[in-house]
Amino acid sequence: MDIQNVIREQVTSNPVVLYMKGTPQFPMCGFSATAVQILKNLGVTELFSVNVLENEDIRSGIKEFANWPTIPQLYIKGEFVGGCDIMREMYENGELKTMLAEAGVK
Repeated sequence: MDIQNVIREQVTSNPVVLYMKGTPQFPMCGFSATAVQILKNLGVTELFSVNVLENEDIRSGIKEFANWPTIPQLYIKGEFVGGCDIMREMYENGELKTMLAEAGVK
């Protein structure tokens, strides 16, 4: 299957998807660790994470998929939200909490 189709399937079949370096238990970069911490602080339990370090096709494909050059990348209900800086800003101003609530994410 084409890597873009794999990514599309992941982001549309899971309520919250985080493409990151490492895993939520063992993030491999500070930005990924921050992204995971933000989601934990918001009480997200339905997190599907993808370790881009385990699959070079995903690592390069996700950047193309969202036309976004960096990782981590957050998707909620199939919609690209942003990377670490955008997540932090949305967390601080309450937008991310609202977006998760509107999406019915637990």
